[in-house]
Amino acid sequence: MTSPTDAILEGLDESQMAAVTALDGPVRIIAGAGAGKTRTVTRRIAYACARGDWDPRRVLAVTFSVKAAMEMRARFTALGIGDDVTAATFHSAALHQLRRVWNDICEAPFPHVSDDQRDAIDRAIRRVTNASDTSPQTIRDVQAEINWTKVSLIAPEDYGRVCSATHRTPPADLDAERFADVIRAYEQEKTARGQIDFDDILLLTCHVLDDFEEAAASIRSSIGWLTVDEYQDVSPLQHRLMRLWLGGDGRSARAGAGGNRNVCVVGDPAQTIYSFAGASSYDLLHFADEFRPLAADITLNTDYRSTPQVVSYANRVLAAAPNRDDYLILHSGRETGPRVGHTVYADDTEEAHGVAARIARLVKGGVKPSDCAILTRINAQQPALCAALRAQGLHYRVRRDSGWQNSALADDAQEKLALLEAKGLSVAASSVTVSTIHASKGLEFPYVFIIGCSEGLLPYGSPGPGEGLEEERRLLYVGVTRAERGLHMSFARAKNEGAYQGRSPSRFLS
Repeated sequence: MTSPTDAILEGLDESQMAAVTALDGPVRIIAGAGAGKTRTVTRRIAYACARGDWDPRRVLAVTFSVKAAMEMRARFTALGIGDDVTAATFHSAALHQLRRVWNDICEAPFPHVSDDQRDAIDRAIRRVTNASDTSPQTIRDVQAEINWTKVSLIAPEDYGRVCSATHRTPPADLDAERFADVIRAYEQEKTARGQIDFDDILLLTCHVLDDFEEAAASIRSSIGWLTVDEYQDVSPLQHRLMRLWLGGDGRSARAGAGGNRNVCVVGDPAQTIYSFAGASSYDLLHFADEFRPLAADITLNTDYRSTPQVVSYANRVLAAAPNRDDYLILHSGRETGPRVGHTVYADDTEEAHGVAARIARLVKGGVKPSDCAILTRINAQQPALCAALRAQGLHYRVRRDSGWQNSALADDAQEKLALLEAKGLSVAASSVTVSTIHASKGLEFPYVFIIGCSEGLLPYGSPGPGEGLEEERRLLYVGVTRAERGLHMSFARAKNEGAYQGRSPSRFLS
């Protein structure tokens, strides 16, 4: 009879097995697209708990979305460790910790977590500029910049120096000093309302761990073993919180020099696509220096999701990257499939109808609508696609790029929806997915159509050499690796019928 621990190890390849059985000390797993990352991480936790080496009630697995956390929980249940292990986003884990210790450190009621910053930001802008009116776009731009300063751990008094050193331009036609005043006014607005925002959850938790010894000890005692998924996307704020969870002070040169060293990080530098929001693959790439000596350093580079044709295309997208050595070269674990398709259309409308017609033919041939996804660079490309799908009689669901961490906190209804989606029981199960590439991260589809593969869209804005261009390259790589079997790339030579056909194919196309 197979033992429970042996059953957990069944079906793992050699690299996955090495990762799953490395249970003590700092572990880094560089996991390429489709390499079984979630499978490996969940089995590692289940294996350690089944052996009795870990107490499941003191295991924390941190993800970047509610959907990913729900998937982890479902896998833990299937692996026999049920609800004892905590799988949560950074923000939901930190919020739970704050609520648990709040009454011990503060007499005031717990502040309201605001899910809409716009009014407070609007008032802050008008207080500083004496403007009578603020456009929605200005509010969005200011909000994004305030969020960036927080996750980058940049205080208002340091903002001007950072802008000067990095040639960063504040939004809303404000100079750096005036923008720092807007940040201060925004914080005052929130305080007056008894509110905190999304990033304040992490900042407050760091403050508690830094300055309240008993509360910090209580929080740390609940975390015996920490796993951080999508580690290439951690911001400086999240990295600091992670170090404080482990018992470091968040400032020392080597976070692994003291405190809890039972930490496993998992990520892929080639899938770093949120640099604009403060994320960086630096901590993943330098984990071995920060936490040396590592107990294990594992690479998972066999893609079990995509065919050799898709994997070869993905590798070619990254081939010209100046830091190519930082990225894995993937190998497909699947049988051969169709070649990657390329189509050039006259204009955007023709492209939308052409792609919708291709999907209609697939569906007519027996493919489920939910097996198909159309990926766009920006939200503005999507209405034409939706109209074309309607004309073909196809149902669709839209996933918009509305902020890279908006799904990190959720109410019960959102969690139930995420669970239904994970089980294929939501309306999405009978619908074509129309999504930005950013919003498709973590998803996979048998058939993927990436539209708008022209200079100006992919890469967006046609940037010159530098990090902006490399972020766009990684973004296309993420889009390509969503495809399991069929991948089709297309672009239109003009926006409208009869317009000047001046668009050229993306430099990333191979």
